[in-house]
Amino acid sequence: EYEAIINRVHDPVTQMILGTNFYLKVPVSSYDGRRLIVLVEPMLSPNAPNARIYSNNYVVVTSPTAAGTIRMDQIRHLYLHYEIEPLVYARATSMTRLIPLLKAVQTAPLDFVYKSDVVALVTECLIKAIEARTMDVGFPAPKKPAGGRARVDLERYDEELSSYERQAEVIRRRQVDLSMRQGWVLVDYFYTQLQTLERDPAGLTESMGQMVYGMDVNRERHRDEQIQFLPEGSGEFVRRAPRAPTGMMLAEKKMLEGDLDGAEAIADKALSDPKQDHAEALFLKSRVQLMQGDPETSLVGFEQVLRNSKNPHMLAWSHIYLGRLYDTKDPAERSRAVAEYKAATGVTGVPPDAREAAEKGLKTAFVVPKTVHQEEVPLDPSGKAEKEAYRPDSPP
Repeated sequence: EYEAIINRVHDPVTQMILGTNFYLKVPVSSYDGRRLIVLVEPMLSPNAPNARIYSNNYVVVTSPTAAGTIRMDQIRHLYLHYEIEPLVYARATSMTRLIPLLKAVQTAPLDFVYKSDVVALVTECLIKAIEARTMDVGFPAPKKPAGGRARVDLERYDEELSSYERQAEVIRRRQVDLSMRQGWVLVDYFYTQLQTLERDPAGLTESMGQMVYGMDVNRERHRDEQIQFLPEGSGEFVRRAPRAPTGMMLAEKKMLEGDLDGAEAIADKALSDPKQDHAEALFLKSRVQLMQGDPETSLVGFEQVLRNSKNPHMLAWSHIYLGRLYDTKDPAERSRAVAEYKAATGVTGVPPDAREAAEKGLKTAFVVPKTVHQEEVPLDPSGKAEKEAYRPDSPP
């Protein structure tokens, strides 16, 4: 009986995976050390999904209904985690610019992880946006006339398709609005981005960078702060085994939290290990040195990053930091600053946020942001206000 159930499940799961890959325009998954495992257990309730992510294993336990069908949406949800998480986590370091968005969700009915980890929040919001764009709206789309039908038939089909899209969009937008009020504040942003992706020959792998780097964080944060959250959220049945940040990710975390000595110690340890990525460690240490008020040493560090790194993000931002340092060092160094900004725009694969910063530097010289005097703001012993105000993309 188990084998018979598995045989009935196999083809629908396969079609779901192929259809999802087709929509995302991603290649058929090849073995990369990760596994998607679907366990069918008819002794459990079909309404009690259970999914876990253990390191590189994505596991879901599902149960068929009385009619013999399974909740394909549950399996697809985990499969979207399987496909999207590597794309998002590959840009985890660059997502520090999105951290201000976490402030808007502190009163939302979300689990703590989504209020404290912007990468987890971005991942889940993108998944829910994809589910909204591809949801079953409750009625079928019109079928295009086959063969060389008369022009009148094609015109009727176009009218029916336009009517379908309008009605379907109303239903999808209701789902987006519900998700936003449940605390998934970036669903609307990603929903709009996916509409563009559907018309673009590039797939999600190529478009992910633009989605993340091209986001207007201040605008999204302002909009999120206007949302009236529901008392209860939708929850998330996928759970991940906790994993503490290590290496340079831990150093980034410490730097953002204000523990500059701790961040620098990790970077120094990486620099002393010939097996570590020295360019990444230099990039972090140079930013720490800026925050410590040592621009001359950080300037040397960014120059070393340019000689040792092949990462477009680090290369472009090192040029930008150098340009800003030259701008603030001496007006006579403006020509050197301009040269650095131009070099940043010429980096192959330059991230959109870096391109925007470089183009801004080409137009006007960088000016160090004014410091707010202690007496102008209430004393915050925890230092929380200072941490929230600090933007690592700009030299202090």
